[in-house]
Amino acid sequence: MQKSKKFFLGTLAIILLALLAFVFYEGSKVYRSWSQKPLGAVLDYPTLDSFADVRSNETVVSALQTIFPTGTLVPSATLSIDSTKTPSGTETLGTATAMPTQTLRASVCGNLPPMMLLGIGSDARSDAYRYGRADVMRAIRIDFEAETVTILGFPRDLWVDIPEINDNLGSSYQKLNTAYIYGNPGLNYWEHPSEGPGLLARTLDRNFGLRANQYLAVSMDVFVDAIDALGGLDFYFANGVDGRSSYDRSDRLVFPAGNNHLNGEQVLTFARMRNVSTFARSNHQNVVMCTLEEKIKSPEIIPKIPALISAFTDNIQTDLTPEQITQLACLGTQMPRSNIIFASFPEGTFEGTYTYDPILGANTFIWDSDFDVVRSYVDQFEAGTWPSVDSDISSSDVNGNDGGMGSRCE
Repeated sequence: MQKSKKFFLGTLAIILLALLAFVFYEGSKVYRSWSQKPLGAVLDYPTLDSFADVRSNETVVSALQTIFPTGTLVPSATLSIDSTKTPSGTETLGTATAMPTQTLRASVCGNLPPMMLLGIGSDARSDAYRYGRADVMRAIRIDFEAETVTILGFPRDLWVDIPEINDNLGSSYQKLNTAYIYGNPGLNYWEHPSEGPGLLARTLDRNFGLRANQYLAVSMDVFVDAIDALGGLDFYFANGVDGRSSYDRSDRLVFPAGNNHLNGEQVLTFARMRNVSTFARSNHQNVVMCTLEEKIKSPEIIPKIPALISAFTDNIQTDLTPEQITQLACLGTQMPRSNIIFASFPEGTFEGTYTYDPILGANTFIWDSDFDVVRSYVDQFEAGTWPSVDSDISSSDVNGNDGGMGSRCE
């Protein structure tokens, strides 16, 4: 081959390699930019000083340690608030006790600080999530270092102070689950782009000190479609489940003893039963989440992924980034299912009563509680020091424990 031809081919190869490197570099920049962009409006919190219920120094330290985990900002110890009972049975705040400082270790899914995700299940049907209330509200603490996920549920009927609604309704007090619908644009009570999840997050922060980093909200129909896309879920009920009540005697509420294969609508019915206690209803939902987690990790699910993605497209609210979703998926494949822990407030934390609702113009049922006590548990939950685990979640025992301790997927 002539020298001129060799020179030409060599020059052409160098140009092609340079072009490929340029395309790869620019493409990687575009991907990084896309992967780090939230899929929805991010949460917005006022400063602590704007609240009438300014938090204690212990809570502020706990919040700082959540934002700057051990290894970045390094306090000498992590604070844990112990709760005690008075002779009357009332919960009171105890003293702060020092917990050993943990050393960060490398995680397969990234050396990331804990994430606090607000999970919301809306009772809206079809894709009209803008007009639904929050039927399920869970704080989800995701610890990438310890490879654990801890989930805490909040009762829907807590009577709380909701920001931003007083001018429209003449009262700022309503049930906790209404904060979601008041924040969504269907009612136009709050104009922040984070909509219902944002107002619910601010309400939880104002009343209980919970600071979520991200949120994920889905409607009932999205949940049903996702379960159907997976081919349904399998449960074993040792004694059967009867959800019938005096006002609804439908056979759809009865699940016989033994093995049950349920479609999406049946799973939703089981998770939303009204004739059981608050703890039992929450445990039904825990059983569903454990069963769903097991199904998603099974090899048979791979060909069903397109239908699953289709069920969620354009029907969720979230500010997670694609990168964060990838990190969460990584964690889900790495950690054992026994590291999924469900927390519940101790029995007796809430007391059923009635209060006058100025908006309805009538008395309504609510859960009453000492919010300082609830805050103490929330502080410990955020710090990762509560709950301890004393039982496993199993569909053979759908009633679960009576609260106060943690249960995990068996």
